[in-house]
Amino acid sequence: MKKNLEPCYYGDYLHLDKLLSAQHLQSAKYGEAAHDETLFIIVHQVYELWFKQILHELSSVIDVFSEQQVKDQQLTTVVHRLKRVISIQGLLNDQISVMETMSPQEFLAFRDYLVPASGFQSIQFKMLEIGLGLKREFRIDFDKQSFYNRLEQKDRDFLEALEKKDSLFELTQRWLERLPLLEFDDFKFWTLYRQATDKMLASDEAIIRSNPTLTEKDIRQELKELQSTRDTFAALWDEQEYSHWQSQGHFRLSQRALLAALFINQYNEEPLFNLPYQFITCLTEIDEKLTIWRYRHAMMVQRMLGGKIGTGGSSGHEYLKRTTESNRIFKDFFNMATFMLPKAVLPELPGKVKNQLGFALMQR
Repeated sequence: MKKNLEPCYYGDYLHLDKLLSAQHLQSAKYGEAAHDETLFIIVHQVYELWFKQILHELSSVIDVFSEQQVKDQQLTTVVHRLKRVISIQGLLNDQISVMETMSPQEFLAFRDYLVPASGFQSIQFKMLEIGLGLKREFRIDFDKQSFYNRLEQKDRDFLEALEKKDSLFELTQRWLERLPLLEFDDFKFWTLYRQATDKMLASDEAIIRSNPTLTEKDIRQELKELQSTRDTFAALWDEQEYSHWQSQGHFRLSQRALLAALFINQYNEEPLFNLPYQFITCLTEIDEKLTIWRYRHAMMVQRMLGGKIGTGGSSGHEYLKRTTESNRIFKDFFNMATFMLPKAVLPELPGKVKNQLGFALMQR
């Protein structure tokens, strides 16, 4: 076992002299220091430290998926590191509760001294969003216009270069497209799957029409909603229709990638699908926790500022509320539940297919 040649001291190793002296209060420059500004600074510094760790984990995952083949051993490490990211996100979300111990008046005691500083200027958070797959074209209009406006030129150049690189979303899509899961020799899963969905939807229609508790108006509404579900399924099978829905923003993943992800989720108990299923689940949870963080952040801003504008020039709470839903990345994995069938009605996989899924999956 290797040992250090020189003694390592706790404070020196963590550079505590720099870390603990990095809280400089703006309010102290203009008069009496605002007591709660120390909390405000420390909370945001901790955010940035955790962002650094998340980016460290995310970078290693992107490196793995940038290769032509993702091996099972690598996928094990990827899932492990993404679960770590999810745990960190839990801390970030809980940290908002600490910030909420500050009252609006305590915040207003120093808030105006911070203009025009804003969370907009967090380069690491922008790196995180871009790295996951939230690039400029997928942002709300305000973001498209202002995303780079408040940054120094060097930071703007750095992020614009990062936007040109493959995100985890794009790499995941290609990985799913490479998985040979849709056809095995003469076995065409999606033909059987479509038959099963048609049968399920026909059963749903029969239940609606025979329900004695529904009025005629209720039945018409229920059938209208059922038809909408049928239309969504129809888009899943038809390449041209899928492309149309994709252009309308209903899907972001390619058709083949979504079908592969759906296959993995439907048969997640198969040994070969265990790690891919965990990976997809991790991405879903990361997106969910990021959405929760945005929501809690929006609620906190409303508590602190009400209808006031943000220090960065946004509409404050209203802006954050809009980004909560609009800036989601892996929404297709959430919406996949639309196409999930009960295990009892799933097409049974032939023995030769199950054998393949029990051992090794060769990517093209």
